[in-house]
Amino acid sequence: MRYDRTVHLDTDFATTVSRVREALAEQGFGILTEIDVTATLKARLDHAMEDYVILGACNPPLARRALDTDRSIGLLLPCNVVVRRDGDRTAVQALDPGTMVALTGLDALRPVADEATHRLDAALASLTAADGDS
Repeated sequence: MRYDRTVHLDTDFATTVSRVREALAEQGFGILTEIDVTATLKARLDHAMEDYVILGACNPPLARRALDTDRSIGLLLPCNVVVRRDGDRTAVQALDPGTMVALTGLDALRPVADEATHRLDAALASLTAADGDS
């Protein structure tokens, strides 16, 4: 089972991070956290790796609906969006919201997962449309 929704772009890393923020905002997601994995691993372990950022994105109405169904679902909310260098391209990845339903078996989460999928796919599609790539 695939658990990610991924697009690859030909834009540079910093531009992609900015565009991802905008695309998510257009779909009702706010960025609550940002983890610069590259800088953290360099500072803590003196380990060098490619550009890699985790954006903690949240759509409050969808999160509330999911949490009202299952308080433990916070473990599986599709909140993390990864932007990372992948060779000479930049990858943008989000957790497939259907994972919430697949792992919990709670059909009551399906409408939330479907709407989150629609919104995340729209954000990813806007990135590829602007990039001229799919």
